[in-house]
Amino acid sequence: MAFREAFLAGGITVAACFLLVYLSFEALIFREINNIYASLENVKRKEFKRLSNKFLFRPEPLKRLRDEILQMAERRQKEIDELKRLQALRREFLADVSHELKTPIFAAQGFVHTILDDDEVDDFTRKKFLTKAAASLDALDALVQDLVTISQLEKGVVRMRRQAFDLAALVREIFELLELKAAQRNVELVLFPPTIPATGIYVLADRNRIRQVLVNLIDNAIKYGRENGHVTVTLIEGNKVVKISVRDDGEGIPKQHQNRIFERFYRIDKSRSRDSGGSGLGLAISKHIVEAHKSAIRVHSELGHGTTLEFKLPRPKNIPAPPKDTPTEA
Repeated sequence: MAFREAFLAGGITVAACFLLVYLSFEALIFREINNIYASLENVKRKEFKRLSNKFLFRPEPLKRLRDEILQMAERRQKEIDELKRLQALRREFLADVSHELKTPIFAAQGFVHTILDDDEVDDFTRKKFLTKAAASLDALDALVQDLVTISQLEKGVVRMRRQAFDLAALVREIFELLELKAAQRNVELVLFPPTIPATGIYVLADRNRIRQVLVNLIDNAIKYGRENGHVTVTLIEGNKVVKISVRDDGEGIPKQHQNRIFERFYRIDKSRSRDSGGSGLGLAISKHIVEAHKSAIRVHSELGHGTTLEFKLPRPKNIPAPPKDTPTEA
């Protein structure tokens, strides 16, 4: 009799313990499911940042489900942040384009309307104002052309027409083009090394596009370098590539701006940049052209020690022979 009572009591105790454990686990599971449901509600409302990765306990199926929800939420949050960033850049770009287009238009309108509204304008003043209006319209045309160019480059519709050409000869040609602008700031244009091999320094690239890149880089170096200073273009031949660098001895670029100078219309000093001219697209176009050649423009700059922009171009497998002197007829 005593044994039966003891057995019955033991059975009741075990059953009670089992029931208690079962109810406890059931409560925890339902609470965790409620947490997951709350997470899904946050996902539904796109409130990804309110999700929590804390678990009451870690049953494997629920943990995997929760992990999936958190990973999905993290991906969606990154997508939203990226869309917000792109939207901000789009608004900034539209504002910049609007301003850049209005500036030459308003300037040309001002000069033309002054002539139209004043019947007593003498020939000298009329010619002066028309010349300034024409210059403003030329600047507008250059801006539109740059916008078309960068749009085509970004879409990848511009094909690079690669050919072997003498890079040193191209640099000398650009020096002649920019000689007057450099003289206005008393800037000396230097090609290094000073002694170029008779065979030249050849690269395999689109000559016209690389000319556009070098004109932009050298022009910027003249514009923002130190007056009475130097702009040095260095060509270093390697086994497979030629490294091109353009260095000025100006103020340098603050570190926080160095990654942004290739953005469209980005200006470190907005007032000074607009006064000095340019569309604000030169470096952005140069970046895309160099990238189309499977290279990249790198920035090395330190405040007070100038700026160097450099990139690499491949060498051709077969270097063209230098032109032979044609004999003169007797």
